Amino acid sequence: MTVATAAKIPAKAKEPSSLYRDAFRHLIQKKSAVIGMILLLFFVVVAIFANVIAPYDPITQLIGKEDGIKKRSPPCIHMLGCEGPQHVFGVDANFRDFFSRMVHGSRLSLVVGFTSVTFAIVAGTFLGSVAGYAGGWIDNLIMRFMDVLLAFPALILAIAIVTVLGPGLINALIAIAIVTIPSYARVIRSSVLSVKEQEYVTAGQALGVPPHRILFRAILPNAITPLIVQATLGIGTAIVEVAALSFLGLGAQPPTPEWGSMLSAERNQVFTAPHLVFIPGMAITLVVLGFNLLGDGLRDALDPRLNRR
Repeated sequence: MTVATAAKIPAKAKEPSSLYRDAFRHLIQKKSAVIGMILLLFFVVVAIFANVIAPYDPITQLIGKEDGIKKRSPPCIHMLGCEGPQHVFGVDANFRDFFSRMVHGSRLSLVVGFTSVTFAIVAGTFLGSVAGYAGGWIDNLIMRFMDVLLAFPALILAIAIVTVLGPGLINALIAIAIVTIPSYARVIRSSVLSVKEQEYVTAGQALGVPPHRILFRAILPNAITPLIVQATLGIGTAIVEVAALSFLGLGAQPPTPEWGSMLSAERNQVFTAPHLVFIPGMAITLVVLGFNLLGDGLRDALDPRLNRR
């Protein structure tokens, strides 16, 4: 084949790129984001298969069911030479298997984190998008209310809301969702203000397309990217705040297996039974670290301004 003949052969068309396809490719190239995904995948698998992994019921007391069981006994693993009843993470003050409670606690913590953030995203996206697109007095009214909520420290405001509603996991979830709405509303508002100046939005307005169709079908799909990053980081924050409320006795109530309440129940046993304090604290740390690493990676991967090679 001559050079002239080869030059006439059309080159293979390059597959069109996609923002999210490119973002995923750059995300998996970032080691910290991969570590975050592995951590979160581990906890998600544990939460999904909690009933299979946990050897005991998380709220059943083992006193009278096992011979020689002791309160706050240290971990006993047969593979390491322990001859007593096997309890991988030991036994808590109420004679319950601590490993089973930790496994079921992962399910509760993740569900609470995802649920509270989902509620906050839905409410924040609606309020922020309406404020950004409508402008004028509607924008001022909505955003000034958001500023009032932001004026209070998030945990203090959550404590006040739970105090009014009453202690409980559902009320703690609602409180965390309410205090995080302003952050999502501000993010989506700023993104909507930028996107609504695009030419296709102006063309739709000129053609008489109803405002709600322009907002929810043209603007929001192109303004949602920053919200993905904010939501990923927000789940970790929500888990910490729910754990803090449970630590204060305002969240999950005994005997519900929740990491914050488990940490609170044994907080005075740092020197006598440190495993009962260290293990739930480390679990909370690893989950939050996983979400933070993944959120940081998503922020870099979805930012089109970064120069990538």
